[in-house]
Amino acid sequence: MTQANVLIDSQGRVLRDLRVSLTDRCNFRCLYCLPETEAAQNFYRGHWAHMPDSAPLVQQWVPKSNLLTFEEIERVVLLAVRWGIQKIRLTGGEPLLRHGVEDLVARIAGIPGITDLAMTSNGFLFLQKAQALRQAGLSRISFSLDSLDRENFRKITGRDGLAEVLDGIQLAQQLGFHPVKINVVVIRGLNDHELEALTDFARQHNLSLRFIEFMPLDAARAWLKEMVVPGREVIQRLQTRFDLRPVASDNPSATAKRWAFPDGRGEIGIIAPVSEPFCGHCNRIRLTADGKIRTCLFSVTEHDLRSHLRGGAGDEALGQWLKEVVWQKEERHHIGEPDFVPPTRSMSCIGG
Repeated sequence: MTQANVLIDSQGRVLRDLRVSLTDRCNFRCLYCLPETEAAQNFYRGHWAHMPDSAPLVQQWVPKSNLLTFEEIERVVLLAVRWGIQKIRLTGGEPLLRHGVEDLVARIAGIPGITDLAMTSNGFLFLQKAQALRQAGLSRISFSLDSLDRENFRKITGRDGLAEVLDGIQLAQQLGFHPVKINVVVIRGLNDHELEALTDFARQHNLSLRFIEFMPLDAARAWLKEMVVPGREVIQRLQTRFDLRPVASDNPSATAKRWAFPDGRGEIGIIAPVSEPFCGHCNRIRLTADGKIRTCLFSVTEHDLRSHLRGGAGDEALGQWLKEVVWQKEERHHIGEPDFVPPTRSMSCIGG
């Protein structure tokens, strides 16, 4: 594939990874994303004298008429693959809330050139959809699991759903999804006391666990840097108890620094966008559920693809437009810097 046939930005980064959000709606109210529950408000009030009021307490969802149809999503993916995208991850909100999601998976799985088709889910509905998703061609699944304690899980997510998520993880392994990944957003004073228990869980069940630093993507704009547990602190703690050995990566665009147990059973990864940004090798682009292109998770600008799709633009015109948008990809995010401005939309609306 020549340089003319790839999506490349002004920093020389070649994009290979497209994150596609299927919906902004979610059946969880996670404290770090949609902190609408009383428990979430109480937690943040412990850190703020006066809670920020820059965002509404109750999320306003995108009108369904503005959500991209499956036909539109398939067209975008086809176009992106033509321009060098190889990996597709379906996200949300909660992607399993999108009716007929397995049909979209089948459409995308049939596109030549895709080397990896994955999904990120909170897992609550996975038991209902697992078999259909596997048969449709989904190859990998990542679950959010921020606590192994039922009450703490409820506090973080706003839902009593730990049992369903744990059953979903087990079923995913039985159905042959590999690797099955677990994402844990670590927040100081909330679930950082569970680091060792979660690591032991990954070890026992042969899972790929990812500890992720808390990022400023919550709808309440209540994020504070002191709530972040730096990735370096996480791994130092774990190494005092577990024999963890670094895993060399041949992928410079990988988001996680990885460690494995000596017998290869289970793996730990640290994703540290706040304390150790990996922007220099970022090869990702995002499509929101309502058809906006985001060139960075923390973009303050969104590019309206939906209007071009529904305005009759041909594939050649769309491809040229996409190349121009990608060229504008930000050099880096500015978390922790004086001029940092958080995105106007929460993680649920942006897509993971």
